[in-house]
Amino acid sequence: MTDDYLARIGQLIRDARQHRGWTQVKLAEALGTSQSAVNRIERGNQNISLEMIARISEALDSEIVSLGYSGPMHLRVVGGRRLSGSIDVKTSKNACVALLCASLLNSGRTVLRRVARIEEVFRILEVLSSIGVRARWINDGADLEIVPPAELDLEAIDADAARRTRSIIMFLGPLLHRMDRFRIPYAGGCDLGTRTVQPHMIALRRFGLEITATEGLYHAVVERSVTPDAPIVLTERGDTVTENALLAAARHDGVTVIRNASSNYMVQDLCFFLEQLGVRVEGIGTTTLTVHGVPEIDVDVDYSPSEDPVEAMSLLAAAVVTESELTVCRVPVEFLEIELAVLEEMGLDTDRSPEYAADNGRTRLVDLTVRPSKLEAPADKIHPMPFPGINIDNVPFFAAIAATAEGQTLIHDWVYDNRAIYLTDLNRLGGRLQLLDPHRVLVEGPTRWRAAEMMCPPALRPAVVVLLGMLAAEGTSVLRNVYVINRGYEDLAERLNEVGAQIETFRDI
Repeated sequence: MTDDYLARIGQLIRDARQHRGWTQVKLAEALGTSQSAVNRIERGNQNISLEMIARISEALDSEIVSLGYSGPMHLRVVGGRRLSGSIDVKTSKNACVALLCASLLNSGRTVLRRVARIEEVFRILEVLSSIGVRARWINDGADLEIVPPAELDLEAIDADAARRTRSIIMFLGPLLHRMDRFRIPYAGGCDLGTRTVQPHMIALRRFGLEITATEGLYHAVVERSVTPDAPIVLTERGDTVTENALLAAARHDGVTVIRNASSNYMVQDLCFFLEQLGVRVEGIGTTTLTVHGVPEIDVDVDYSPSEDPVEAMSLLAAAVVTESELTVCRVPVEFLEIELAVLEEMGLDTDRSPEYAADNGRTRLVDLTVRPSKLEAPADKIHPMPFPGINIDNVPFFAAIAATAEGQTLIHDWVYDNRAIYLTDLNRLGGRLQLLDPHRVLVEGPTRWRAAEMMCPPALRPAVVVLLGMLAAEGTSVLRNVYVINRGYEDLAERLNEVGAQIETFRDI
């Protein structure tokens, strides 16, 4: 490699390391090398192989260069453009990954329609394929067919793919019915601070699952004599812990009552899917679920996951910050009603179509038109609550929206340890956001957006918030290392371009 390329690669590595909050020593430990070697690499003073670049990319969970697979490295955004026309909401990321995990319950053929083609799904598919599941895209890549083997090969699990997704933890519920002992890697995914897995362990222990965690692995042992003899009360009304409890209850030969359950969109989609597998679930949409499990499931099933309310919120926010008139189609309105009520109180001008059913026949959709509006800061703080409150994943988008409104808005992101910190990246684009503590941000609006070049935050929703700010900023901005956006959004840049944005994907190398 030329000295110029080495220097540019070194700068990318240094930026990715610093944004992750790692020292050179920590990166060196992850790579099994010395701090001085990392220092030479970052200064462009050491030849570096493609294999080493791949290892660094994996350690930092950042796509330093593209090594033979699709996906943009960086985005170049020409901002200050108005959006117009209509854009469809894709199927739910979180529902799709839950349904992929749920396919392990079924010995028959599972077909999932219009699955989101995103990195999070690809990681789960890599894990499934590694343990013997046959998964293939059908119907010109629109749908996904999943056929499990008679016996899973957990010893061959793709640990690298597993560690790059939090969703791997939802393998615990299905797997406890298939084997007495197994190991899976620790859950990974976004850099959102420490989120305990203890609620999962408490719930699954009622089905005889005991977990010890050592050397980067969950070691699971199942005691078949242990079954739930009383309602399971979840210590956290979380989405994935509710899904894990549902997955465990689905093949428990008996009735399981789950209390303090999440009733959020992905949980409802999972319940609808379980019903197609022959599992009766009472109380869908409430905080008490009664599951009538069946010990064996061997059916051919065809299911269509519903649309993603968080993507819908992203697109609505894009229209707001760019002062555009845009119609967002196939919005799952039931899961956005509180957000829309807050936005309308702030002064947002919207129109809704009559409601119609999603392809699953159960979820309520509308087409929503957003018009340019003069917004005022909300009277109360913005904070998430379990459904039907403001969705946890929708809170970051209020940072960009509040930056366009007149006045001060307090955003309290109490769920995650450090996600609110990443929202202050909007200050690089002209925002006035004051970090009060790791969970609270004070946003002052309106904002005179300005273009900037910056690294993509390592958390999915704040990364998209930064992209939205760039869409609003006059001039050309660059957002580097956007792998995290591809974890949760399918062709987002291309789809925004279709309604008037100007976003170019490119690579340095």
